[in-house]
Amino acid sequence: MTQVRTQRFAWITGAGSGIGRAAALALAQAGHVVALSGRRADALQAVAGQVAAQGGTAHSFVLDVRDSEAVTSTFAAIERDVGPVDVLVNSAGINVTARSWAEVGIAAWRQVVDVNLTGTFQCMHAVLPSMRARRDGLVINVASWAGRHASPLVGPGYNATKHAVVALTHSFNMEEGRNGLRACVLMPGETDTPILDQRPVPVLAQERARMLQEHDLGQTVAFLASMPGRVCVNEILISPTHNRAFGA
Repeated sequence: MTQVRTQRFAWITGAGSGIGRAAALALAQAGHVVALSGRRADALQAVAGQVAAQGGTAHSFVLDVRDSEAVTSTFAAIERDVGPVDVLVNSAGINVTARSWAEVGIAAWRQVVDVNLTGTFQCMHAVLPSMRARRDGLVINVASWAGRHASPLVGPGYNATKHAVVALTHSFNMEEGRNGLRACVLMPGETDTPILDQRPVPVLAQERARMLQEHDLGQTVAFLASMPGRVCVNEILISPTHNRAFGA
């Protein structure tokens, strides 16, 4: 008789801060063992401590998602030392301060593309064979409101990569839904995370307080992970009620 596995495992990239950290905490609270990856060991250890404080289990893996060999070896280590990845949350993402067409350079463009788009693809590519073999797996890609509605605030690199992540997610469902796999692209509007600190014009504290908060997106990720395998939520476009993109 085949044993039904009750323990669930999640891999979160960009887990050291922002939406990635919130996703890790929410998934751990929902009962997942979480594998945290990011570029800063100290930030990952801090999040692992928060997970432990709420009674969960976390493992940390230092990773730059731009490095394809490191992505492959990190995934292998997670599957060997933690467990099979049931949920992948691609939350690693960056922007640059000099981001407008008048300012952005080729090196900065490549940096944004390599993290936001190529890094997302590489992590999906790593988990795919294992998920496909089990005919079970959920990918949650964190894009942006800018992935649906281009914005002059974020620059061409961010606009282009987040639109591409939306298309990447839908192409995954087109091909892999028949294999029991599903993906959701999460497109949050302005969210009070550390990436706001790189805005060319600082965002006032009272404006940040009216934005989406990290916890809001963490709960959204946990909701997606709670849905049965027959359900594919293809995309979620979510914004603050006070949405400055609407000219508020």
